[in-house]
Amino acid sequence: MLRGVIFDFDGVLVDSERAHFEGFRVVLSESAGFEIDFHEYTENYLAYDDHGGIRRALEFHGQAASPDRVDELATRKKAVFADLLPRIAFLPGAKALILALHRASVPLAIASGARRHEIEALLATQDLLGAFRGIVSADDVDNFKPHPEPYLRGRSIIGAAESAEGVVAFEDSMPGMAAARAANLRVIGVSNSHPREKLGLAHRVVDSLEELTVDDVAAVAAA
Repeated sequence: MLRGVIFDFDGVLVDSERAHFEGFRVVLSESAGFEIDFHEYTENYLAYDDHGGIRRALEFHGQAASPDRVDELATRKKAVFADLLPRIAFLPGAKALILALHRASVPLAIASGARRHEIEALLATQDLLGAFRGIVSADDVDNFKPHPEPYLRGRSIIGAAESAEGVVAFEDSMPGMAAARAANLRVIGVSNSHPREKLGLAHRVVDSLEELTVDDVAAVAAA
């Protein structure tokens, strides 16, 4: 029985990773003096919150990553990303699958490293806020993916705190899948950000949410 679905957000529901990358690239180039490319971003910083990603980038490039410096760069990155927010689109099949699950009375939540206002703003553009019982964002947790806290909180939102049986997570990254597995969830990997061969922690991998029906998700939950 499909008891609930918890979606990651960036790279699963919305095509936002390029915008996040651009925010990181601009800030690190202007304020830290080094360039990153999209491959470096997806391999090392994707799935981390802004502070965690910037800290990792500074350390990776041998620079000081004091809390004050990380906070300063993360604040600047948020401003760059905010300017790009209106250009971000939902990925193919995302809205249709959300609505199909909602119509089937499947409890839905989001567990993401994005900021709450970013998630809510994008959901509102498609009138999808009401489809979700709640959102776990970077503003709501002490520990970020790959720690299971975001998904454990998501389980509580959909009424599955006592048991993860029948709950499915959607992820596009290795840290995200590790977090979902650590929270005892079944995982569907979506190859929007990484090639299929890197999504080995998933119980099923798809190239697009367009491939899935409610019955398909339920089959992953029941396997």
